[in-house]
Amino acid sequence: MKILVLTYLLSLGIFFNYLFQNKTKKESIKAGSEIYQDFCVQCHLSTGIGVFGLFPPLKASDYLLENTNLSIAGIKYGLKGKIIVNNEEYDGLMIRQGLDNEEVADVMNYILNEWGNETTDFITPNQVSKIPKSLVE
Repeated sequence: MKILVLTYLLSLGIFFNYLFQNKTKKESIKAGSEIYQDFCVQCHLSTGIGVFGLFPPLKASDYLLENTNLSIAGIKYGLKGKIIVNNEEYDGLMIRQGLDNEEVADVMNYILNEWGNETTDFITPNQVSKIPKSLVE
């Protein structure tokens, strides 16, 4: 009986370790690529260049690279109103996509490291969870 209980507890420990394991940056970027294809490519395009005057670029975007928390908030809560990206004004609406904190972190890691963008930052779900909605209101 003790062996059965020990085996059960060990199995639970392995299961929970697997369930709550942290991703590496490389794994997060890969997952973010899939999320980008599902939620972002329609507006920002597969090249990340966006549509001039309508959807801002993510490729070489000063707004994205200099305002990480605002960018996270925009993805997490949606974004409306004027923003300046690479000295161009955009005044549109990005609706909330319904992504959870891990998905937001993954797509941020992808766009921060794609199309020539490069950062040593590693966005985590915990970091995303701390971003307040007030940043985009």
